[in-house]
Amino acid sequence: MNMNYLQRSKDQLAARVARDIHDGAYVNLGIGMPTRVANHLPAGTEVVLQSENGILGMGPAPEAGGEDFDLINAGKQPVTLLKGGAYFHHADSFSMMRGGHLDICVLGAFQVSVTGDLANWSTGEPGAIPAVGGAMDLAIGAKQTWVMMDLLTKQGVSKVVERCTYPLTGIACVKRIYSDLATLACTPQGLRLIDLVEGMDLGELERLVGLPIASA
Repeated sequence: MNMNYLQRSKDQLAARVARDIHDGAYVNLGIGMPTRVANHLPAGTEVVLQSENGILGMGPAPEAGGEDFDLINAGKQPVTLLKGGAYFHHADSFSMMRGGHLDICVLGAFQVSVTGDLANWSTGEPGAIPAVGGAMDLAIGAKQTWVMMDLLTKQGVSKVVERCTYPLTGIACVKRIYSDLATLACTPQGLRLIDLVEGMDLGELERLVGLPIASA
C-alpha cells in the first residue's frame, strides 16, 4: 500500500482547475471551494466569471481592508468587479445559466457517479438544511460541469461512487472531477484517469475509490 503521495492543497487544486479553463470562457464558480479558482486564473487569459446572484465579470477576492459587502458572490463573500463587469437582476442571471450561455460551471459535491450523476445539495439526513440553490440549473445549463472536491470524506469513504445514494442534482452532467489526489473524467463507459498527484499510482487510486479506472 503506497501512502507516500502528496495531496493537493485547496489552492493547489484551485490552480489545477484554473489551468484547464480556456481563454474566452464564461464560467460560474459554485459556493465553497470552487470560488478559489478566481484567484488562480492564468495571467493573460480572458475568462469571464459569472455569479448566480447577478454578476458578470467578477474578479478575484479583494485585499484585506478593500472589501465592499454590497458586492458579493453567491456564497456572500466579498468580490471585485473587473473593468467592463456588470451586476443585474437574479432572474437575468438564471436566464444565462438555464439558456446554455455558460461554457463551464465548477461545483462542489457530496457524491459523483462514474457516469457523471451529481449529488451536491443534500445528504438526506433528517433535519439537514436543503441547499440546492442554483446547482440544478447550472449542472444542466452549462456546456460543461466540473466538480471540485476532496476525493474522500473525513471518514475515508470515496465520494466517487458507482451509483449516488444521496438525492440527485443532475443526471450524467459531470464531465470532470478535480480532486486532491487525481483528476478524472466521467464517461458513459465509466471513469477515465486524466492525472495523478505525485507519489500516487493507479492501483492505489482504484483501491481508494473501490472502482475500476481506465488509464489516461
